[in-house]
Amino acid sequence: MEDKQSFEVIIIGGSYAGLSAGLALGRALRKVLIIDSDKPCNRFTPHSHNFITHDGEEPAVIAEKAKAQVLAYPTVHFNEDLAVKASKQENHFEIECASGDIFRAKKLLFATGVKDLMPEIPGFANCWGKSIIHCPYCHGYEVKEAKTGIFAAGDAAMHYAQLISNWTADLSIYSNGPSGLKPDQLALLDKHQIPVIEKEIAGFEEDNGRLKQILFKDGSSQSIDAIYSKPSFEQHCTLPASLACQLNEQGLLEVDFMQRTSEPHIYACGDNASPFRAVSYAVASGSIAGAVINNDLIEETFSSI
Repeated sequence: MEDKQSFEVIIIGGSYAGLSAGLALGRALRKVLIIDSDKPCNRFTPHSHNFITHDGEEPAVIAEKAKAQVLAYPTVHFNEDLAVKASKQENHFEIECASGDIFRAKKLLFATGVKDLMPEIPGFANCWGKSIIHCPYCHGYEVKEAKTGIFAAGDAAMHYAQLISNWTADLSIYSNGPSGLKPDQLALLDKHQIPVIEKEIAGFEEDNGRLKQILFKDGSSQSIDAIYSKPSFEQHCTLPASLACQLNEQGLLEVDFMQRTSEPHIYACGDNASPFRAVSYAVASGSIAGAVINNDLIEETFSSI
């Protein structure tokens, strides 16, 4: 009788990276379980861009189409649940879910993404992914030539200013306090007519996630159409840390170019292991991870006597 709790690979996270890995493994005839709690990082974004063949499509539509294609392979299974505990046994891993179900596998792949930590400023969270955005390649074309702000300070603000100037000339930095910019940086910004506003922000006036004004604590305000910001983040899932997987200085899972973590038989792909937060990159890293896991399984089986 088939053991319905045991798999060759368990993928935790069933969004773009996890589904891409599942596709590669399904086509390699591997018995795979994908566990997903349905909280993708880009669920706040109405449209996905810069992913060829899917440009402008709703993220959920892309994910549903991908899920249907992956689950067409009979060895791939999908479980809508939350993985809450992971442990390393003698020759396999055990994953316990919130439902109480326990599954086993030889290999683990974490495609769990990251959780953005919103600043406690009224209106910010409502606008996130709509008019407060992080990536010009993902969203910049839609707000090209718009009145645009940068919500950042120091080197991050300078980097954004240089980058975003390619999309709009109507650009200002809002540092929400001292800017932390060096004299040479300020001189360069002045040369390019990019003002730096250090006034503290009280909130963002918005309508259904669309920015209207920046409200300052001194009672003044500034009309605005779009803002670039890169809030801090944390790993969406703590299970890799519980298995001793190392994080790098950015807080991302440390992986090699084959998506292997610091722990044997554990892999990671997508946003949890890369600063390049784009659907296209997540799909690519998942495809690599799936192929590498299959190859590792083959080497272990083929070389054993």
